[in-house]
Amino acid sequence: MDGDDGIEIVGERGAYDPDQDPEEKRAVRRNYRDLHKDTEGTAIHADIRCSGANHNDYTAEELAQRVKRADKLFHAVRAPQEATLDSHFLVMASNMGAQKARAMKSGAGAFDTDDFIAKLITFAGGRVHDLPDDSDVEDLDDGDAPLDWDKIARKALQKSRRVPAMDFMLGPLSIEAKKRNISKRAKLEKNEEDRAKPQQINEEDITRSENETTKNVVAIERLLEQQESAINLFRFIVNPTDFGQSVENLFYLSFLIRDGKCALDTETGEPTILLCEPPTEDDYKEGLKKRQLVMEFDMATWQRAIEVFNITETMIPTRPKAETKIGDKWYG
Repeated sequence: MDGDDGIEIVGERGAYDPDQDPEEKRAVRRNYRDLHKDTEGTAIHADIRCSGANHNDYTAEELAQRVKRADKLFHAVRAPQEATLDSHFLVMASNMGAQKARAMKSGAGAFDTDDFIAKLITFAGGRVHDLPDDSDVEDLDDGDAPLDWDKIARKALQKSRRVPAMDFMLGPLSIEAKKRNISKRAKLEKNEEDRAKPQQINEEDITRSENETTKNVVAIERLLEQQESAINLFRFIVNPTDFGQSVENLFYLSFLIRDGKCALDTETGEPTILLCEPPTEDDYKEGLKKRQLVMEFDMATWQRAIEVFNITETMIPTRPKAETKIGDKWYG
């Protein structure tokens, strides 16, 4: 069948057909190529001469006409090659439409108030124009001639016979600027003697204590040296009368284990500890690796260890609570 613009259309819109007649394919491709050349401005169409024309010179109707021609051609598309030609044309038409949209002037048809007032004055006879050369009228102002309001009313009655209603004024008749009263706030005077000052501490007021951690680690190491064989971990660190001291004992013991001076063994079914020689650099080079162990020691574990191992007294002497003197006060 043939389209209205003389483009031959073969078949109807359908699915992919690998066995489409080669003549139909050639006809579809030839029509798409002609449409591309016509739109790009490199060929002269029978009814639209656009050779060498700019894309922006096309009107919206001409561009819509080309899109309709492409839509008719798409009825005969059965293979990806022809569909690619159709997509290429749609991209080109979209770009042309975008160029035309950007070229449009925004607000070109907006209402011009000044032009309307000028034409209204001229219509009502308030402005004298087209005076002859021998006229004696000089220095005639626009506002001197009275306006023919009857003429304006008759013109308005042709469009509407609605009686204008009354409206409120926009704003007061006169505006009085209000003076702002600036009140000064009286400053509250305070006696310098009544103000509370922070306690000033000098360096000599702070009683410096020894490094308690290092001191306690050495003390625990000496206690382990007195043990002839491996000892149960809980029997060694648990203080049955002080949970906090037990936690501190485990903390200090962890430094000995970290430095390799104390070994933790669990092969016998219960955790035991004993002093050992710390590893050397050669031991690490031969493949010895450090391992980390996270041990949970809460109050329930502390009480359970006392019951299971029948701990009645501590092996590590109870340490006095640390106190720090700052100025004249002691802090624990």
